[in-house]
Amino acid sequence: MNKGREFIERLKQEVGNAVVGMEEVIELLAVAMLSGGHITLEGIPGVAKTTVAKAFAKAIGLSFYRIQLTPDLMPADITGSVFYDQKEMEFSVRKGPIFANIVLADEINRATPKTQSALLEAMQEQQVTIEGATFPLPKPFLAIATMNPVETEGVYNLPEAQLDRFMLKIQVGYLDRDNELLLLRRKEMEEFNTVDKIMDGNDVLSLMKNAKEVKASEAILNYMYEILSRTRNDERVLLGASPRASEHLLFASKSLAFLRGRGYAIPDDVKELAPHVLSHRIIIKAEYEIDGFKSGDLVREILEGVEVI
Repeated sequence: MNKGREFIERLKQEVGNAVVGMEEVIELLAVAMLSGGHITLEGIPGVAKTTVAKAFAKAIGLSFYRIQLTPDLMPADITGSVFYDQKEMEFSVRKGPIFANIVLADEINRATPKTQSALLEAMQEQQVTIEGATFPLPKPFLAIATMNPVETEGVYNLPEAQLDRFMLKIQVGYLDRDNELLLLRRKEMEEFNTVDKIMDGNDVLSLMKNAKEVKASEAILNYMYEILSRTRNDERVLLGASPRASEHLLFASKSLAFLRGRGYAIPDDVKELAPHVLSHRIIIKAEYEIDGFKSGDLVREILEGVEVI
């Protein structure tokens, strides 16, 4: 069996010991990890966003840290700080929780813009700066930010520059009837088990290398460009998808192809991932949003209209 397909099947089975109805979320987390990207998980409280992230990290044998974002949290609380060690009589660096393979920034929109910006260098450069000294983050590194879409008080909107650094946006909604009944039965029977490690960090790095080797033909590249171009030229759009978005769509499509057991990307990979890659990067003009038109509607419209070359 192909390495990628074997990996995702084992991963879904193991993480499934802790959650139900999360197969798509688990696959998208794997896509981001293999692509070196980051994720926003958006959903109301109680839909297992933290549980699935923690179980995912444990299954692939990576270090995990959850940061609860609050308005009084300072950047140094995330990156770390310098302190004077009286015993050694010298200044030392105390590294913050960002120094983990997988960092869950819970309710990121509750943090102030100054604290939110502390994540930018880490996400983009894979490093942080503490008192002028630069420290590399562990590899691989994945940032997962959760947001509650219905909260409007006591929150700070993420600036476009920060949203653009997230490869994928995942909506986590209510379970369907069958899965919620399954959840209740498993809770009643106490059938939720602990998640075991199926690999380690070196195995993940090896899989990342395999995913990069997946090929994307010239036709696929042109197909991606046409999609991105239409987000920029539509009269209803104030801000279209950036060139970074096209890179993320390419890398994510290659990783998804790898997980599906192929050595090449196909249009269906692009179509499946485009809503997750593009919707949070596009700003619709206010006069069109009044009519209920959203960025996700635009992306779906574009995908229906663009032909594969």
